[in-house]
Amino acid sequence: MMDFGNILTAMVTPFDANGQIDFDKTTELIEYLLDNGSEGLVVGGTTGESPVLTKDEKIALISHTVKTVNNRVPVIAGTGSNSTQASIELTNEAEKSGADGIMLVVPYYNKPNQEGLYRHFAAIASETGLPVMLYNVPGRSVVNLNSETTIKLSKINNIVSVKEASGNLDQIADIIERTDDDFSVYSGEDSMTLPMLSIGADGAVSVVSHIAGLELKEMVTKFQSGDVTDAASIHRKLLPIMNRLFAQPSPVPIKTALNMKGIDVGSVRLPLVSLTDFERENLRRLIES
Repeated sequence: MMDFGNILTAMVTPFDANGQIDFDKTTELIEYLLDNGSEGLVVGGTTGESPVLTKDEKIALISHTVKTVNNRVPVIAGTGSNSTQASIELTNEAEKSGADGIMLVVPYYNKPNQEGLYRHFAAIASETGLPVMLYNVPGRSVVNLNSETTIKLSKINNIVSVKEASGNLDQIADIIERTDDDFSVYSGEDSMTLPMLSIGADGAVSVVSHIAGLELKEMVTKFQSGDVTDAASIHRKLLPIMNRLFAQPSPVPIKTALNMKGIDVGSVRLPLVSLTDFERENLRRLIES
């Protein structure tokens, strides 16, 4: 079993003033995250602006992250796409780079059925020895990876986890109930972390952990130790920040928040754009309160 930890950060990709990956800033961000509650890092995922990174950029980013982390926490590489063959090729490169696992998003845009989803993930898993985390995010991919397909995929030896961002607690409960105990389930929506913990999930692949990692970790620890009241209190305090970070297209708000806190990660690439002055001020008031 691969223990990814309870709090994994879906890490942003720092850019320089010319919009290129800034590896020095990436190093600084990694050290900051590891000092502030992150027990694992997901690199090159949605929050890392994977749709606008080239294959070579993704490989370089994964390799740099692996070297910087130096086995202190697991590094999970986002290698999924809507092309099975392209996903296999990037997965092979991630394995060569020393990643500890891969995350495979549900294929977007081409809208496969459940049999197509099963074959897609099974094909990629068969081409790697790395542990695989599935990523179900129907709000972005349109297609939902249903519980039956997830459970069937969990029978494949190296498919060990799912990041669930469907928001469907019934579906998530079904997955937890009908998969083996060593199959881990993570919240893919920060605001759903505590509700998902309450039905047996293992933790979160988080965005808010960039700026509230210690608080999020404390919430999980409190819940796991049976202090549900304090865990719920932390959840309620973090909820307005969680919601604000997704009030505009992600990762624009979280990058803005990091820059406000003195963690320079640069801006975003088109087609994403910076927050308006009004949006920035609303975010600033919230994170400084």
